[in-house]
Amino acid sequence: MKKKIIRTTTVPASFNLLQGQLEFLNKYYEIKGASSPIGNHIQNISKREGIYIEPIEITRRINPIKDLKSLFKLYQFFRKEKPFIVHSITPKAGLLSMVAAYFARVPNRIHTFTGLIFPTKTGLSKKVLIFTDKVLCFCATKIFPEGNGVKNDLINYRITSKPLKVIANGNINGIDPDHFNPNLFEINLKKTLKKELKIDEEDIVFIFIGRLVGDKGINELVEAFSRLNRIYSNTKLLLVGDFEEELDPLREETILEIKTNKNIVFTEWVDDVRPYLSISNVLTFPSYREGFPNVVLQAGAMGLPSIVTNINGSNEIIQEGKNGTIIPAKSMSALYDKMSDFYTKKIAYSNIQCRELVTSRYNRQLVWNAILEEYKKL
Repeated sequence: MKKKIIRTTTVPASFNLLQGQLEFLNKYYEIKGASSPIGNHIQNISKREGIYIEPIEITRRINPIKDLKSLFKLYQFFRKEKPFIVHSITPKAGLLSMVAAYFARVPNRIHTFTGLIFPTKTGLSKKVLIFTDKVLCFCATKIFPEGNGVKNDLINYRITSKPLKVIANGNINGIDPDHFNPNLFEINLKKTLKKELKIDEEDIVFIFIGRLVGDKGINELVEAFSRLNRIYSNTKLLLVGDFEEELDPLREETILEIKTNKNIVFTEWVDDVRPYLSISNVLTFPSYREGFPNVVLQAGAMGLPSIVTNINGSNEIIQEGKNGTIIPAKSMSALYDKMSDFYTKKIAYSNIQCRELVTSRYNRQLVWNAILEEYKKL
């Protein structure tokens, strides 16, 4: 009889970050999940991965009453299922799952820190976030930081004295080099997509993929591009993602520029980012904080160099001058300079090398095997 493992996330969309991994692990263990019931996500992920996911509402924001209800439901679920391991990702699910599993006497309680919020916060909110992460770590038996940057933050802020281990070379799921492969996209397909988006063949395309919010550096990116575009008209900025007006809205002037600048192409969120990467020249990812950004891996696997900020994850994936360049966070001028250099100096990055540096170190099978081995050690 297979031992049982329950994987938990705050929202079911986060299970998409583990695409294929749960199906793989289900060959060796009985994998179940728990996450908020949002739309048809749970049903779709259950079908794709071949696992059962328990619908338990978990809010992203702090809500004492709802959080206590979620905690109790998780506790009941764990007591009923009696898993060998509970393994959580995402902050809120991590806190509630580890506390619930602790009181439910689950023998192995694992949390993967995919990123830390508190380093960029100040005042009371920072103290609260540090405290909750300390509680999480106290209740966990094993802690996996997604990358060395996250690991160092956990150590420097004294969040826990427990051993910290980065799985493989970092990232929670790795990259599928057969799926993210530039050779899958023919010239005619790319020409058609460019025509739809009103991108000319001679245009240099800077692409961003992710939430269009302040802490992703979108304000700086739009300002830097607009300045560059006034000088070099055959440049395009391709924004692939959704606005998030509640948690971290953009400045009004940024939104206006996105809507009125004909050389800024906004697509909203798409299920498959590969075609958009295939028609782009360079990824611009000026985020303020990350754990280990998938989009930088995806761009690299598609042969693109990246301009990234000196933050966790990004500065582990990018090797200066080989598959991109690293700039200070929150610096519009540094971002403009590197975008300008890429255009004017025609900096030559080998597409083959950009791909090889990612696929050789972050192949998803390496990550899956490393996680499996960690489970087997228990």
